[in-house]
Amino acid sequence: MAQAKPAQQAKQGGGFKLPSGLIILVAFIASELIFHFIFGSESNFVKPDKVTPLEGNYQGVIYHGGFVVPFLMTMFMTVVAFSIERFLTIRKASGNGNLADFLKVLKTNLNSGNIDAAISACDKQKGSVANVVQSGLHKYKEMQNNTTLTTEQKVLNISKEIEESTTLELPILQRNLSILATLASVSTLIALFGTVLGMIRAFAALATAGTPDPGKLATGISEALINTAIGIFTSAIAIISYNYFTGKIDDLTFSIDEMGFSITQTFAANNN
Repeated sequence: MAQAKPAQQAKQGGGFKLPSGLIILVAFIASELIFHFIFGSESNFVKPDKVTPLEGNYQGVIYHGGFVVPFLMTMFMTVVAFSIERFLTIRKASGNGNLADFLKVLKTNLNSGNIDAAISACDKQKGSVANVVQSGLHKYKEMQNNTTLTTEQKVLNISKEIEESTTLELPILQRNLSILATLASVSTLIALFGTVLGMIRAFAALATAGTPDPGKLATGISEALINTAIGIFTSAIAIISYNYFTGKIDDLTFSIDEMGFSITQTFAANNN
């Protein structure tokens, strides 16, 4: 079994791996370029001074959100990028075919004692669940040929092998979820910061002697509302993505636990 570990790790390394820092940096650069050269284009405003957006021009309105907007856009792009990355990774972890059908085939082969067919099904299915189950099945065959250990010890070895394989697979599934969870909270706080800055600017315009400057007042209100809107939307997407992927990982983990229990119980029943 000492040679099975590297094989398991080799399969494990086949997931989608994107450097988190690079994704965030690219998102920030893209956000700055979009903010200054697209949203901040003079064609979006009545005059080149970029004070009054054209009627119905939302790009100019977003530009009035101020310097906080690119940071919020970076968070939004990061959430989208990691959501796509997690979707592809978890989809690959489920394997090539329907996971429920795969589990049924495994149970049928286990009940009939056809371990080789079960291992072959794992080779076809691939993915995290198949990797863990296949590792347990190889241990199953090894324990069948072992004449020195008791049945209880053999069952314990099979269970331990499945647990170790699961420990290798879970970090792949959970990678970057902590970033999504963090962005769900931080984006709201950054949006609140931008909102406060906008309100400060709006109240400063109201506090001027004489007639308040309508341009500065509108800019302050726009800054407050735009930051609030982008931050809340980003946070909502991050929360939905995090909960969705967490649920998917729980389903995969449950499938692994279910098959691990079936393997150990079948071995115990057939080797009493």
